[in-house]
Amino acid sequence: MREHETSEVRYSISRKLLDLMLKNGFISEEEYRKIDDLNRETFSPELSEVYA
Repeated sequence: MREHETSEVRYSISRKLLDLMLKNGFISEEEYRKIDDLNRETFSPELSEVYA
């Protein structure tokens, strides 16, 4: 698997985990946005505009 594909997969997994955390009340909408912004910087997914 190439590096950018790995980043896409890691970002996608982190996004799913964030969705679950938000849905179950572990984090707020604001925390969700902040964490997601950090994850985009960390994983640098090429498709991050699609996720936004």
